[in-house]
Amino acid sequence: MRKVVLSLMAVVGMLTASAQSVYDFTVKDEAGEDVSLAAYKGKVLLIVNTATRCGFTPQYTELEALYEKYRGDGFEILDFPCNQFGQQAPGSIQEIHQFCTANFDIQFPQFDKIDVNGEGAHPLYTWLKAQKGFGGFDVEDQRGKMMDGMLRRQDADYDKKSDIKWNFTKFLVSRDGRVLKRYEPTDKMTDVEADVLAEVKNVN
Repeated sequence: MRKVVLSLMAVVGMLTASAQSVYDFTVKDEAGEDVSLAAYKGKVLLIVNTATRCGFTPQYTELEALYEKYRGDGFEILDFPCNQFGQQAPGSIQEIHQFCTANFDIQFPQFDKIDVNGEGAHPLYTWLKAQKGFGGFDVEDQRGKMMDGMLRRQDADYDKKSDIKWNFTKFLVSRDGRVLKRYEPTDKMTDVEADVLAEVKNVN
């Protein structure tokens, strides 16, 4: 069994190492069907790992507002629920989707639940983390200071690792599939919007 696991990890490692852009990955949608991210070529993407029972869950409101504002300019949000942080994304993907549509009326694509850290991390997230590592929390911000304190108590060197730190970490991807920026959940959505606006207007 261990050999099988190691072999699978090796395959994932090779896939991640050979990937040139976000379009090289395939994910599963809420129905369990394969979706090639090549379907989003030419779009500006914001890829985010989410949870329905998190202090940051109200960001769904801001994300949906951002989506409605810029989707006509070639902008997409790709939502990947993840239960690795405080077990805050319980239930099936269908239950999660129902919750999000009922409470936040989300219109952007929501994909199947995944792991973003550890041996079972989806190859997409292994690649995203390799492109943009953790840049730190703004400890001048109260929420950033809180997150830094909580994570440092668990691991004094947490900030030296590229792992996803919590729910609602975001990656901004250019129209040609390159990762431009990584945002921590405490980063201001106004800053995210400013960068999204710059990219959707950059049509060269």
